[in-house]
Amino acid sequence: MKYTYTEKKDTRSGFGAGLAELADTNPNVVALCADLIGSLKMEKFIEKAPERFFQTGIAEANMMGLAAGLTINGKIPFAGTFANFATSRVYDQIRQSIAYSNKNVKIAASHAGVTLGEDGATHQVLEDIGMMKMLPGMTVINPCDYNQTKAATLAAAEHEGPVYLRFGRPVVPVFIPEDMPFEIGKGILLQEGTDVTIVATGHLVWESLLAADELEKEGISCEIINIHTIKPLDEEIILKSVEKTGKLVSAEEHNFLGGLGESIAGVLARRRPTPQEFVAVHDTFGESGTPAELMKKYQIDAEAVVKAVKKIIERTK
Repeated sequence: MKYTYTEKKDTRSGFGAGLAELADTNPNVVALCADLIGSLKMEKFIEKAPERFFQTGIAEANMMGLAAGLTINGKIPFAGTFANFATSRVYDQIRQSIAYSNKNVKIAASHAGVTLGEDGATHQVLEDIGMMKMLPGMTVINPCDYNQTKAATLAAAEHEGPVYLRFGRPVVPVFIPEDMPFEIGKGILLQEGTDVTIVATGHLVWESLLAADELEKEGISCEIINIHTIKPLDEEIILKSVEKTGKLVSAEEHNFLGGLGESIAGVLARRRPTPQEFVAVHDTFGESGTPAELMKKYQIDAEAVVKAVKKIIERTK
């Protein structure tokens, strides 16, 4: 495998590292948190810039309104809480106070997907990407490891307009080089192949690399694209790949309704009809369990990607 790792870290720590760097490099960056400082790794930012931190308590709607207000005087607020509370609980405030008026708020959404784990369905969220990508002007970013999450945080601060930045709780392999460029709206070709295109986001990028390694042993060549920005979607990198392979598997830790795969299907339907298989959670809530157990149960791990690739190859014979 071209990409290997020597350590594992949680992507939320990548966010914390990026935010801490912004404390030093961008005096306009401020941070808000709804009583989850430790969970979102905001401690270093607070140590460096305590006067630029606002603890709102368990009052997420107020936090979003406060964040929107802070932008009026040129501040760049990062408002952090669990992804479930950053979307479902405050969708009205985000729509009306942030998206509608195009406020420069960065919504830092941690503990996304079923890999939140043992906290169960009430805290896991599998519909947030769909909710946020439907808001006009909202940029949606879902990085894959520690290094990419740090880079995404820095890029979000430079981007003008609202951003939904999604990351997770579990430790996962750090495999993206620290110096790999990160450009909002531009996918990354991680591995070239000829038989099938795998387009993955978030934790499923590493799982897709593992799957491709297994498939290569059976003579199946996979092209792998890391889509860290779901909106705006890099249509050209996807279309260029399927022009070569003629088939595509999308892979994500999200409901297949409203997620990355659905966005890709729309592109293919409009611009180049192509057979597609979805590796995603199929219209259900999660449950309590370890991240590995839940990824296996809901068929969003490397094994599921292998099965999807074999299925689409069989379909297109």
